[in-house]
Amino acid sequence: MNKIAEALKTAGTFFVATVDGDQPRVRPFSSVCEFEGNAYLCTNNTKNCYAQMMANSRAELCGLNPDGTWVRIQCRLVRDNRDEARAAMLADPTGPSQLYTLGDGIFEVLRIEDAVCTKYSFTAAPEVIV
Repeated sequence: MNKIAEALKTAGTFFVATVDGDQPRVRPFSSVCEFEGNAYLCTNNTKNCYAQMMANSRAELCGLNPDGTWVRIQCRLVRDNRDEARAAMLADPTGPSQLYTLGDGIFEVLRIEDAVCTKYSFTAAPEVIV
């Protein structure tokens, strides 16, 4: 499994930070899948976070693991307009299949690119995963 997708699935709920002008914005996400060896997340193209991601693809993700460790991921979020990528997200157990459908005009998937994923702990040195 893609190490980024695995890290986010381990966390369960994770937070995505974007920039809105000069103001940071953070919100929870929980849907993540692997498609063609890449990690993906999803959103709705009517949301402010989607507009922020399109204006500035740089983002930071953070998730707290059940064992008390956490991961931080610096990355770019790149829109993938293929229905195959959307279908992979909908098929994943974390996918938002109750919210979106293929062809609904609002469901968007974003590929996580240029990622640096680091695992942190209060008791150990940071570990670069990817």
